[in-house]
Amino acid sequence: MSIFVDIEKTLGNFRLKVAFEAGNETLALLGASGSGKSMTLKCIAGIETPDKGRIVVDDVVLFDSEKRINLTPQQRHTGLMFQNYALFPNMTVLQNIRAGASREPDKKKREAAVSVVMDSFGLTPLANHLPTQLSGGQQQRTALARILVSNPRILLLDEPFSALDNHLRFRLEQEVRQTIAKFGKTVLLVSHDRDEVFRLADSIAVVNSGTIDAFGTKAEVFRNPQTRMGAMLTGCKNISAMKVLDSTHIRAVDWDMTLEVPGIPEGVSVVGIRMHDIRQAQGKNSFRCRVVGEIENPFSYTVMLQASPAAAPVGWEMNKEIWQKLRAEEVDICLPTEALLLLKDETKEVMK
Repeated sequence: MSIFVDIEKTLGNFRLKVAFEAGNETLALLGASGSGKSMTLKCIAGIETPDKGRIVVDDVVLFDSEKRINLTPQQRHTGLMFQNYALFPNMTVLQNIRAGASREPDKKKREAAVSVVMDSFGLTPLANHLPTQLSGGQQQRTALARILVSNPRILLLDEPFSALDNHLRFRLEQEVRQTIAKFGKTVLLVSHDRDEVFRLADSIAVVNSGTIDAFGTKAEVFRNPQTRMGAMLTGCKNISAMKVLDSTHIRAVDWDMTLEVPGIPEGVSVVGIRMHDIRQAQGKNSFRCRVVGEIENPFSYTVMLQASPAAAPVGWEMNKEIWQKLRAEEVDICLPTEALLLLKDETKEVMK
């Protein structure tokens, strides 16, 4: 299984222009609200039509503007799960899942497939329940079962956990991970949650205002998000404008720090460092900073530090026990060279 997407679509002042490929893996489209993630899924599923481009899934051309190919959503055989699950409200669980199996003309095969998928999702005891009688997790399982019983070419998950309470998310993530493993084909996951993406995806495409800013394995994207937006979406909260001093030194303008770096890629204009990558140390890229605040998290402290009175604070996250032993008015910190993120800053209009 594989997918190839290279499409453009303009909606008012917003322009979607994305291109990517994926194999038998889970590819996450990670981006803020309005970045074009869900629109990309809708174009693949046939709910929206691109202005131009090409979409191919498993060697089947779903859309090709030059060849005037535009298969209907039914012909595309994609499995799109919406944020609200889109269950038929007047149908029971059994009837909803049967609707997903309607493409199978043989009644015996159809009923057998429905029975198997209901058992695998633990839905058989809920067969006669309406969607309003189900919990959020049960609704999600019903929606997934309805999609998978049709044996789609590709699975498209649009913010699959957004409608769930926090305490349900982790457990249901495990169920979705198992579902993805059993599916064994290409899965596209839309999300704005970096932790969710890291746990579920193999590869990540960072979507920013209609374009892909970064693409790679999840390890690659988290190690080098390439852009300011990519860094923010992957959890980097310390970001400063920078000035190049020479080939190995920059000035972090906001933090009032001069930093040594291994090299300076072309086009970068900001520097970042993740809060947990800061170290207590002296030596290269070390600074004595004044503690200007501390924030207690459930299992850690975020300590806000200033290198000078006019500087923007830098956040340093550490284990509670470590900070309780270290706590002082001033501390020595190190920003390791290898942990610095040198980033492009592409400010774009966000889709409303």
